[in-house]
Amino acid sequence: MTTILRTWDLTKEYQGKEAVSGVNMSIKQGEIYGFLGPNGAGKTTVMKMITNLVKPTAGNIEFFGESMTDHSYEMLKRMGCIIEYPVFYDKLTARENLQLHGEYMGYYDAKAMEEALELVKLRGVDKKPVKQFSLGMKQRLGIARAVMTKPELLILDEPINGLDPIGIKELREVFRMLSREYGMTLLISSHILGEIEQVADTIGVIRDGILVEEVAMDMIRSQNTQYIELITGASSKAVYVLEHKLGLTNFKVLDPRTIRIYDAVQQLELNKALIEAGVELDSLSKKNLSLEDHFVELMGGEGIA
Repeated sequence: MTTILRTWDLTKEYQGKEAVSGVNMSIKQGEIYGFLGPNGAGKTTVMKMITNLVKPTAGNIEFFGESMTDHSYEMLKRMGCIIEYPVFYDKLTARENLQLHGEYMGYYDAKAMEEALELVKLRGVDKKPVKQFSLGMKQRLGIARAVMTKPELLILDEPINGLDPIGIKELREVFRMLSREYGMTLLISSHILGEIEQVADTIGVIRDGILVEEVAMDMIRSQNTQYIELITGASSKAVYVLEHKLGLTNFKVLDPRTIRIYDAVQQLELNKALIEAGVELDSLSKKNLSLEDHFVELMGGEGIA
């Protein structure tokens, strides 16, 4: 599969402090790349450098085999993006905003504009001024504007902000369609790990400006996927039973009430041993390792917020 975007040692300093440090990313044509990290980790800064909105302090960006420079205007026409919050002319309608975008992009295709509005479910309100739009509707319009020029790479920074569950589901389907049917490559950052898990082919995890992992979702799903989660108010007693009564070693105490057991053990046998030892259980259930579990372990127990 062709690599559409690659970065080498991408670094950005602000006032002598590195916001992004030595990031090496590789995004293949037609895939959905989920970009994850806590607030302030450097996701938006990386995206701004890729779209030439911010100049790197060091490193290189290669798009379709060509290095990006200050004069890569034709290269940038092959991208669509929403970085941070999409901005529009509020007194103009959705349709007028898209027409204006087409004019300054040198892209005159009325059919493409109609398809973009239809894609994000804005056809019925496209003649309303944007100042009457909700945050979620503006997010949809931002995506319509980004895809109407049929870019080869679509970069979306937190694209489902402000959307209700139905809107999130609809956009999830849009992302899949753009990737699978149109062959578009998507780079998406999000705080909603469950959504990234459902659409991403590859994830990159950034922390404190450093890319700590880049891995295929299939690889995550294949690694240690099942475990038993034990919730009890007597975790110390439960740990004693696991170690000395059942001889288990591969388990993790997540907090004072939650234990995850990765060893192969029958749930019935485990339940019996705990009850016989007088350990009161709130719950005992078999689960699959999710992207969120993987992310939290990678962050050393920290969440994404």
